[in-house]
Amino acid sequence: MANILVVLEQRDGTLKRVSHEVLTAGRELADSVGGELHAVVLGPESLSTDGLGVYGADKVFATLDARLELYQPSAYLATVAARVNEGDYDAVLLGATALGKDLGPRVAARLLCPFASDVTAIAHDDGIVVSRPVYAGKAVYRLRISGTPCVITVRPNNFAPAESPRAGAVERVALSRDPVANERTVRVKEPDSAALDVSEAPVVVSGGRGLREPENFTLIEDLAAAFGNAAVGASRAVVDAGWRPHSEQVGQTGKTISPSLYVAVGISGAIQHLAGMRTAKVIVAINRDKDAPIFKVADYGIVGDLFEIVPRLTEEIRKIRGN
Repeated sequence: MANILVVLEQRDGTLKRVSHEVLTAGRELADSVGGELHAVVLGPESLSTDGLGVYGADKVFATLDARLELYQPSAYLATVAARVNEGDYDAVLLGATALGKDLGPRVAARLLCPFASDVTAIAHDDGIVVSRPVYAGKAVYRLRISGTPCVITVRPNNFAPAESPRAGAVERVALSRDPVANERTVRVKEPDSAALDVSEAPVVVSGGRGLREPENFTLIEDLAAAFGNAAVGASRAVVDAGWRPHSEQVGQTGKTISPSLYVAVGISGAIQHLAGMRTAKVIVAINRDKDAPIFKVADYGIVGDLFEIVPRLTEEIRKIRGN
């Protein structure tokens, strides 16, 4: 019986949302192949492993050490590779995050096994089949992986965390390699701004070329601030024009997001942008062009001048939150 292994990710001793997403994807795949779902987690002693069984983990291998508060490539690689070699796994899943994009290829190279990156769907059909959009979302690329084990990174915000209770038995595992043996991560420099990341915020307010010039992005920032729990996003056009940093870009070539509320201001809705935000639970579009493609996916649409609508909307949101 082949099993599935997922590598979880933590920050400051707390599991990130993407860990629950990868567990959900892993549980679905494990059920398809008829095996168990195992999880590997590395972090500081303060990291809680409680509740991982809720999201489908049959067993959790925890390596907890004060030196693992930050991602340590050599230690992570040695520990994950050792776990794969000791078990019977069809696939190893990680989030397609900065950590996963660094660790995934390392693990695949160490194990000399197939590697598929940034996938949006996984199935089992005479082998593991993965999918991901290509050509700015105009087509879907499907790949059947014949070799096992294989390493797969899963695009964040594509698998909604779903509860599927299992035992979640935790086994403590010692480090397979001293994290300071070759290289060591000593600190992570946070951005100067404490703004929420678009991939994690429950509300995202994005602006496009309809704002006419970068100075007008204050309208977007003010609206996001009015919500209080919102991040500022941007379309590819304004990022390419240098108006906003790439970290705020929403879309196929930026970040895929799935917030509870997405507000698109002055964004026409190019297909590559839609591919990055169409899974938002509620989409609100503000655009003066009634035929803009964004309205085809919007739950609520406002046709009109954003320079009149957004300030009034911001004022109303402030009043509501004030009450």
